Amino acid sequence: MLYLVGLGLADETDITVKGLRIVKNASRVYLEAYTSILLVDNAKLEAYYGRSVIVADRKMVESSSAEILAGADTSDVAFLVVGDPFGATTHIDLVLRARELQIPVRNIPNASIMSAIGSTGLQLYNFGQTVSMVFFTDSWKPSSFYDRIKENRDVGLHTLVLLDIKVKEQSMEDLARGRKVFEPPRYMTVAQCARQMIETEEERAERVYGPDSLAIGVARVGADNQRMTSGSLQQLTEVEMGGPLHSLVLLGKRTHDLEREFIRDFAVDAEFFDTIWRRDYEGKRA
Repeated sequence: MLYLVGLGLADETDITVKGLRIVKNASRVYLEAYTSILLVDNAKLEAYYGRSVIVADRKMVESSSAEILAGADTSDVAFLVVGDPFGATTHIDLVLRARELQIPVRNIPNASIMSAIGSTGLQLYNFGQTVSMVFFTDSWKPSSFYDRIKENRDVGLHTLVLLDIKVKEQSMEDLARGRKVFEPPRYMTVAQCARQMIETEEERAERVYGPDSLAIGVARVGADNQRMTSGSLQQLTEVEMGGPLHSLVLLGKRTHDLEREFIRDFAVDAEFFDTIWRRDYEGKRA
């Protein structure tokens, strides 16, 4: 049996009781380590689980799945995923490969940012499509996310923006020279995302979300030191929210008064928040 076990969002104790039992009894335990990260190191995981954990990077999961699935037809293999196992299409692909080999698969769900973002006080059914923001470079600034955000905005829905992480990445020079040298991990911040959102708006000029648009920055959701900040995109370009992982929510025009009251409590500047709310959001549905 291949078990896909969700780990939740913060630390080693977020695993479910059922998930922990499976991990303790599995013949091998893998930790997927590139679509997201926990806020503790592997040593803490191993100590809590009482098991050694094999770190599975992108190359192993996407190119060497046979190694992960080996023997899973006769014994149990646990594949650990931060958040919920089906939060990334990579894991669907792994399940399809297991099916081809007649290996049974079972999913053990857990909390993910897709549900935990409700801790901002925004109602989950008021969210539209989720998008991802990647690190821009001087020569590569993709903006396909902008179209999805526009579709959400046109019907008044919030947009959850997931921020890029770079783990075990190589520079173009090292790739060209065939050197297995990896760059230090990088995690996009709320401030970086807000700046890139404003830059994209300036380029596209379709008046989707500008510097004065309201948004919420979140960091380390589910952890004891989680943080949330609301304000304009321009204000959020200057916030310092500490370590990873960060996400951003773009506020939709259908925001309920209860949602407004909740997020105003952690505004950068409550008076400015009220001014923007009255001008651009109050009484508007789209």
